[in-house]
Amino acid sequence: MEIRNIAIIAHVDHGKTTLVDELLKQSGTYRENQATTERAMDSNDIERERGITILAKATSVEWKGVRINIVDTPGHADFGGEVERILSMVDGVCLLVDAAEGPMPQTKFVTSKALALGLKPIVVLNKVDKPAAEPDRALDEVFDLFANLGATDAQLDFPHVYASGIGGWADETLDGPRKDLSALFDLIVRHVEAPKQLAQANEPFSMLATTLGADPFIGRILTGRVETGRLKQGETLKALSRSGERIEQFRVTKIMAFRGLGQQTIEEAVAGDIVTIAGMTKATVADTLCDASIDVALPSQPIDPPTISVTFGINDSPLAGRDGSKVQSRVIRERLMKEAESNVAIKVEDTPGGDAFVVSGRGELQMGVLIENMRREGFELSISRPRVIYRDIDGVRHEPIEEVIVDVDDEYSGVVIDKLTGARKGELAEMRPAGHGKTRIVAYVPSRGLIGYQGEFMTDTRGNGVLNRIFHDWAPYKGPIQGRRQGVLVSMETGVSVAYALWNLEERGKMFIGAQEQIYEGMIIGEHSRDNDLEVNPLKGKKLTNVRASGTDEAVRLTTPVRLSLEESIAYIDDDELVEVTPKNIRLRKRHLDPHERKRQAKSA
Repeated sequence: MEIRNIAIIAHVDHGKTTLVDELLKQSGTYRENQATTERAMDSNDIERERGITILAKATSVEWKGVRINIVDTPGHADFGGEVERILSMVDGVCLLVDAAEGPMPQTKFVTSKALALGLKPIVVLNKVDKPAAEPDRALDEVFDLFANLGATDAQLDFPHVYASGIGGWADETLDGPRKDLSALFDLIVRHVEAPKQLAQANEPFSMLATTLGADPFIGRILTGRVETGRLKQGETLKALSRSGERIEQFRVTKIMAFRGLGQQTIEEAVAGDIVTIAGMTKATVADTLCDASIDVALPSQPIDPPTISVTFGINDSPLAGRDGSKVQSRVIRERLMKEAESNVAIKVEDTPGGDAFVVSGRGELQMGVLIENMRREGFELSISRPRVIYRDIDGVRHEPIEEVIVDVDDEYSGVVIDKLTGARKGELAEMRPAGHGKTRIVAYVPSRGLIGYQGEFMTDTRGNGVLNRIFHDWAPYKGPIQGRRQGVLVSMETGVSVAYALWNLEERGKMFIGAQEQIYEGMIIGEHSRDNDLEVNPLKGKKLTNVRASGTDEAVRLTTPVRLSLEESIAYIDDDELVEVTPKNIRLRKRHLDPHERKRQAKSA
């Protein structure tokens, strides 16, 4: 059977996973009476809740005697480590673009990786049935994007179709019949080349591992595309590291291939197909699994370096151990090392004390997803404020710069530009009308300046703005950037919060807690209206007397407290504060300083 391997690329919320749903349905993957779910490829709970793709996943459909392996790639640059590995498995890419919004920053990131690998793109202009759709403008912007990214003439001569993922149709012309996706299927079969590896089926077996998984019954499993040769169950392979060093020799216990949404055991893996192999104990991502006669490892794609780091520590607050079952530093370390093994974009380092770990990654969203997964698994953690990773280039300190693209109502464009280019040290690159009363702003801003800006941006634009960001380049250090302007309200007592005390404290600032909540000394319970921190007593009750007078016994009505999400909490805290994360609670608190640290800070002040 002929094979086509293709990856689907799209910006967040451009309809990629919905389109894959329709490809599965119309290819006959599902039985007539089979129960199906929306966004079938988003199998992770967090993916479903947030509506984003985090993990790269493969599926397989058959169309007119051709097997099409489809890889769903993450749309956010924070999960670019997934993208870079996955693109090495495919022979073509399908770029999905919203006909109203055009290509966006995350599209640019993944597309640049695909074009650099020499992959030929197919462009799908999605959501052309939306009232605000401008497919011709979007197509021109895609061409300009390819040209700016250094595409070859062959890549610039890309075919395109007009589609509606939710409507389940794609046509080569805008006024087509709008019946089904057969035009897209035929275009994939016609335009994407068959794997070159098919011609090397008689050579010794080799495969580059691109994703790592675990099965409760068969143990460690690695997925990748077979580069050369054939493999049958029971044969012996060896694993080579990137540098060609032998890691282990193992017997293949199982070979599985993607068939629809699931995986099926197959007798033989053939060059060009994407398969999963079991039997190894040490081999991991980017290693080469090969025949004993091969001594040279397959080349693997270099991974972009991390740009921010966060310190993960044990939860040492007075309420530690009440919600979670995994609280020891040893258990936290094991979990982080396991994550770093399967996610090559993350690096974990031990701190000198051994009870905290510095985790480096691509961005706040990637860190937030990792922390959210850990708290759902029963971990308790204390998390520091994200710190930018600097580089020394020719003896000069450089910092990461991000390209920020903002779509905002015209009336709010002034305040956005002022915030980005003023205190946050950004540079305005472009500003133009985006139609329908919107302005598009493009700016280059230091990563430091964007930590904690998302919440401020939503307030400034009354919730109507859309901000997208992506790593742009390294630039010389821009100088100090002012952090959070407001101080915090810190509890000076341990106990259960009292409504009367919180009611009296409301004039001091916004509250993060409500009445009858467990609090402790050093816990942050609100934001101060001024720029200094203030210690307060949220346990102070009303003094009772036997005198009754009009107006003194009015009911206490508290303002609804501000509940910060996990990402908002991490971005909100200052350098001397921590986020306490448990399976049931997210709290903010002041960092416990040992006497030596207190003396050092006092001297520096």
